[in-house]
Amino acid sequence: MNPSRVHALIVGIERYDAGPGWNLPGPARDAIAFHRLLREAGVPEEQLRLHLDPLPSPVPEVAHRSADHATLRRVLVRELPREQGDVLWVWWGGHGVLDRAGHLRLLCSDASTADKLGIDLDTALDRYAGDAVPAFGEQLWIVDACATFEEDLAFREQLPPDALPVGRRNHAHRQTLLQAAGRGRAAANDPERGTGLFSEILLGLLADRAAVLPAPPDPEGLFPAVRARIATLREAGRTLQYPEIRLRSPERTEIVAPTGPGTGGRPASPLQRAVDALLAYPLMLDLSERQAVVASLDTRVAGTLARHNKARTDVVGILNGIARRRPQALWELFDAVVSLDDAPDRKGELEAALTEFAASTRRPDERK
Repeated sequence: MNPSRVHALIVGIERYDAGPGWNLPGPARDAIAFHRLLREAGVPEEQLRLHLDPLPSPVPEVAHRSADHATLRRVLVRELPREQGDVLWVWWGGHGVLDRAGHLRLLCSDASTADKLGIDLDTALDRYAGDAVPAFGEQLWIVDACATFEEDLAFREQLPPDALPVGRRNHAHRQTLLQAAGRGRAAANDPERGTGLFSEILLGLLADRAAVLPAPPDPEGLFPAVRARIATLREAGRTLQYPEIRLRSPERTEIVAPTGPGTGGRPASPLQRAVDALLAYPLMLDLSERQAVVASLDTRVAGTLARHNKARTDVVGILNGIARRRPQALWELFDAVVSLDDAPDRKGELEAALTEFAASTRRPDERK
């Protein structure tokens, strides 16, 4: 990926005109960390639009522009669509609310209790998926904001309409949204450490993949790792959020909904759970490292597995191939993975997921 063909809009808002009650320590620091990742990957400074409204301390000093509504709307409607490039990253951290029409409003720094100015994320995505934005065929939007229902916040006045203009729809863009919290959920922030929990996870995963930046990583390979780590935080009582991924491309349009108690989603199948547990390991997202894992299996199994360059497709083939030919080799797979990365949270989930998957593949007369 040529870094000169990459652009980014990076937003981190910690302070709002509504006053101290809206202060949110963390988004500016997270935005600066993301900005640093792309700069280290070679993206020119002038192609990284950094918009912050930080709290006074301890955010590092860095040149940035305002994060008020007029400025951000101008960037999205006028400035970015004129640029030439192949890849667009959008990183946004701050307050959000799901309006009564089901659109996520990302509040800007000049939002007040009387005038809740914000960007309509859904119409922004629509704008960037059509001919209003000719460039940026590959887009990854990362949003760490609440999606709390507007009516649950007891606003005195409803959010004002503020849709972005949308052009003619086409099939020229591949667009992915990674969202910290699904419909009606809050996104957790750690004010003591000054970071959003979702942002911290994404920054760590992207740092693990620094060698492939500034190209966006495979979102379907990245998302299971995000979901697994958020699940660990839920179990520890640190958050109630369920992250969500939306995929829009010429081949498909899909919202991959969260699953689990109270989400309304269908529980993950044993295969899906095992795939997600394996893809929670950064090493399983790298083709050469997956090959090293497969090479450690019994040669009677390893040599018969159907392989694929795409991480998720490859892992599905590996699991199904092992289950058909020699189910005991699932534990050789387990040993190979944890010998390279023995993180306790991932190890426990992988063991449970493989146990469930192995049980699901037994013939009825073999099950207890």
